[in-house]
Amino acid sequence: MLPKVEKGRNWAFLTYPESAPPDWLDILKQTGLKCAISPIHDKDVESETDESQRKAHWHVIACWDGPTTYKVVSSLSQGRLNGTVPKKLDSVRGYYRYLTHADSPEKYQYDPADIQRLNNFDIRDHCEMTRSERMKLMGEVQDFIRKNDLHEYAELLDILRDNGMPEHWEVAATNTIVFRAYIASRRHQAGGRKEDADG
Repeated sequence: MLPKVEKGRNWAFLTYPESAPPDWLDILKQTGLKCAISPIHDKDVESETDESQRKAHWHVIACWDGPTTYKVVSSLSQGRLNGTVPKKLDSVRGYYRYLTHADSPEKYQYDPADIQRLNNFDIRDHCEMTRSERMKLMGEVQDFIRKNDLHEYAELLDILRDNGMPEHWEVAATNTIVFRAYIASRRHQAGGRKEDADG
């Protein structure tokens, strides 16, 4: 009996700065595959008990239009990019969150704005957010507004879009009433404080 050929649309693998070809990003772009690439993981440690630093690496998600064999994916990840053995993804969204350790607070937290997206990769194509995830992102957008002292809704949307934060942008864009009211209230508070100071 012949072994079953593993197929999947969505795959992940690692590449390393010292072994990847200098034009590895161009190679990925030229494939036309939708890809997401983590910030360089250069602050990972082996484990909670072993603080020695792991070798710097990038996590790569590559998405094919149809089911693709391990052999084809490996010819890209190991062959052309000198990366690791690919693994088929059960959840693109879950692995996407791992690009920054979003669900692993014990690990170093990388900045989501540093995720690179090639060939129109959009995480929203791979999932629907749960209610708790949406509420968490709404809280993060509110914190972002406060931290950056934003007083205009348009400014919020522009900054989220320009900084490559599609999930946060979607939450802000689909909860217009909440965030416009919140920003207007902050603007009103700031105006009141200014009047008090002038008075």
